[in-house]
Amino acid sequence: MIISNQLRRPRLVLIVDDQEINRDVLGMILEDDYEIIYATNGREALEMIEENLDRLSVVLLDLIMPEMDGFKVLDIVRNDEFLKRIPIIVLTAEKNAELRALQMGAADFITKPFEMHEVILARVGRIIELSEGRQLISAAEHDRLTMLYSKSFFFEYANRIHQYHPEWHMDAVVMDINQFHTINELNGREFGDNVLRILGNEIRAFLGETEGIASRFEADRFDLYCMHQADYQQLLDRFQEKVNTLSRNASIRLRMGVNPWQEGVDPLLLFDRARAACNMVRGDYKTNLMVYDEDMRNHELLNQRLLNDLQRAVDEREFCVFYQPKFNVQCDPPKLSSAEALIRWKHPELGMISPGCFIPLFESNGQIGTVDNFVWNEAARQIADWRDRLGVVVPVSVNLSRVDVFDPALEDTLTGIVERNGLDYKSMKLEVTESAYTDNAGQIIGLINRLRSMGFEIEMDDFGSGYSSLNMLSSMPIDVLKMDMEFVRNIEHSEKDFRLVEVVLDIARYLKVPVVAEGVETQRQMELLRDAGCQLVQGYYFSRPLPPADFEKLILREKEIVREN
Repeated sequence: MIISNQLRRPRLVLIVDDQEINRDVLGMILEDDYEIIYATNGREALEMIEENLDRLSVVLLDLIMPEMDGFKVLDIVRNDEFLKRIPIIVLTAEKNAELRALQMGAADFITKPFEMHEVILARVGRIIELSEGRQLISAAEHDRLTMLYSKSFFFEYANRIHQYHPEWHMDAVVMDINQFHTINELNGREFGDNVLRILGNEIRAFLGETEGIASRFEADRFDLYCMHQADYQQLLDRFQEKVNTLSRNASIRLRMGVNPWQEGVDPLLLFDRARAACNMVRGDYKTNLMVYDEDMRNHELLNQRLLNDLQRAVDEREFCVFYQPKFNVQCDPPKLSSAEALIRWKHPELGMISPGCFIPLFESNGQIGTVDNFVWNEAARQIADWRDRLGVVVPVSVNLSRVDVFDPALEDTLTGIVERNGLDYKSMKLEVTESAYTDNAGQIIGLINRLRSMGFEIEMDDFGSGYSSLNMLSSMPIDVLKMDMEFVRNIEHSEKDFRLVEVVLDIARYLKVPVVAEGVETQRQMELLRDAGCQLVQGYYFSRPLPPADFEKLILREKEIVREN
């Protein structure tokens, strides 16, 4: 092994310069710490590199020399699989030459006239240490399938690059394969391994054209730490085209997140942000590349602040519950039937925060249960309050998130809330999204059956947005279907869309359950749904979500209508 040989005797340094005085000066600086050999031109240097390949630790290479200059040596070394493992420090007085040499693969440079002796020793020592770390990684820490670095050594090496060369503009790139587990299941493990192998080969080919390192970070995630690229879409397209050669029988889609170099930002943070950018395009089939920018940074800071403020918001009652009414449109006039509880957040500094901002955040971070518990308790208290003061029980639907259904205490929690408020179980309806059913069918169905046996009514929310088969639907324990608003949006202008609504209503009749149509905004939409047999409607046509005091006016108005009739 190269490293074990280097540890047994002094490291070997090759000094290449056509000027004898330069060779002598460098030799005197380094001779106490290293074994020194010399060459006077590029051709000589290549011969000595090949002869001493197993022992050579670093080459100090002058760029301007007779016979073969340093640039030619760099070019030959960069394109040789074995020679390129030896780091080269260039010797030059030209600033433009420094940049060109670094772009050609030089590890560092020493300016002429030579700097302080301590600086030269430090530069040589750092490059040798970095190179030996890289060789150790190469020998012991490659992913066997792709021949890329393992994640632990990748970050160790990236940190060294950042430490020793903070002036290098190194970008963090995270690339992922969409639904890779499904590709494996449908096409077999061997096919999946071949996808990873081909990607690994293409990544290594790319790194052969620029400075950088890469890792197969997880089963289907690749991290690249590379010199800044002008066009990352072009790079992603290159990788996509390579895997497309395997895609005759499989749809393989890559996505990429990039965090460009930022002065003083360490690799770990760069990759955290690149991963966040990559996750932003998960499930988005229109976009496959996201570059982390100031807007994303502000979004992340806002998200972290909301997470930090969550418990205080509950304790200080910054959250409030609004109620959107549902009307039975099979009556004339339509009659208030029930409501859906919807959370709102009045932040003391940020003002009203949209649920679209914080609900997905808390769901992805596993904190949504805190919000749901608040809504359940508040909705139950409000139902009881209206019952006691107004003499009317208005059933209210509350959401069960995917996190909630895995809570072993869920049934006890819901039972406690209902009984503390003296409610009938049917007065607090439970909404579960269709996607939750399809993702965890067995566990969800068991839970829902138990809740229904207690007396709760279950609504399948966002029906039509998931992938339920008719066979699955027939086995799902539900009491109400809530039709996704996308079905309703265009029924006035599209016969095809209206026909789809009729299909949903036919399914509901087959299941013998009523349908709630969400997102109804116009009278014509309401009439079409009513005439097609839809029983319940909610949306801005009747009312936007209302605070309790305003919703109470609807209840009183309904009571007045009943009294008059």
